[in-house]
Formats: sequence, structure tokens, C-alpha cells
Amino acid sequence: MIPRRALRREPPDPLTIHLALLRAINLPAHKPVGMSDLRDFFAQLRLGDPRTLLQTGNVVFRSSKRTGAALERFLETEADKRLHLQTDFFVRTVPEWDAVVAQNPFPDAAKLDPAHLVVLFLKDSPDARSVDQLNAAISGREVVRAVGKQAYVVYPDGIGRSRLTTAIIEKKLETRGTGRNWNTVMKLAALAKT
Repeated sequence: MIPRRALRREPPDPLTIHLALLRAINLPAHKPVGMSDLRDFFAQLRLGDPRTLLQTGNVVFRSSKRTGAALERFLETEADKRLHLQTDFFVRTVPEWDAVVAQNPFPDAAKLDPAHLVVLFLKDSPDARSVDQLNAAISGREVVRAVGKQAYVVYPDGIGRSRLTTAIIEKKLETRGTGRNWNTVMKLAALAKT
């Protein structure tokens, strides 16, 4: 006789909700990707319930198999194969996203001018020397603080006119990144919880 315990099925792996940000897609004449194509791509990879926000490559989805850097590499490889899209993916779990919101060193900017507060999601955590070099390179009124694998940037005079570009930030911090303004960060936080 089989013991009763042996007849019980193991519960399936829990599905973790992830947020994925694609770097530099749908810019004028640069890496065009339709959001329906992006959702289909995630579905083909058996990543559950893919939902997109805006046209800038923001996807909320569920996965039980991979997480962190392994999931980023998997998505990058598959996007190249299936969509002929060579770009970086930056993936965070909901608890990690909640920490991004909670650790914001500029709460006043988040309330008063959220469109000019940008979170740059990074591949690696920058060291203190790199952050100091970045701050020394700022020629305007921008302010940068790094917390973990994120850099928070306040652009009081606007982003478009600033000389503090993503390219400069990446060079000084010695890692790649993709930015989202605070409004988008909060919309994605809400989407991940619905």
C-alpha cells in the first residue's frame, strides 16, 4: 500500500512576478518593436500573463524558472533569435521594484516634479569611486545618487537639454543601463500588483 503522503502532488513552482525593461527600443528609426509583438514573444517563451506599458519596452510577466541575471541573459538571447532584436533587458522582481521606490533618495522630486526624476536601472552596482567620478563630471544642476543597481537622477532643468546623458552615466559608472521617469516607475509598480 502506498502511503497517503506519497499520493499528494507537489505544488507547482510558484510564479514570481517580474518587471522587464528593454533598453533603447522604439526610438526614432531605432529598434522598432510593437508591444503586441513583445507580448507574443513573452508568451512564446511560456512566461505568463505578459502585459506592457507605454511603447518604451516595459513588460510585467510571471515566471517560475529563472530569475535575475540568468533571466536577463535568456531574454536577450531569445529576443535576438526570435525578434532579431539586440538589446539589454533589465529585470526586477516586485520586492526589488518596491525597494527601488522605497529607497528613492529624492522624495521631494518624486512629489513635485516626477517627470524630471529618472531611475536608471543598471546591470551592475557601481562602486563609490565610479559614482564620485560621475558627480565630478556633472556640469549642470543635475543630482545623482546610486543605490544598489539603480542610479537616481534629478534633472531640474529638463532631460532633453541636459548634458548629463545616459552615455556619460554609463561610461562613468562602467555599466549599462536604461532609464524610466518616476511617473513610469510608479505606473509599473501599480501594474505589477494588478
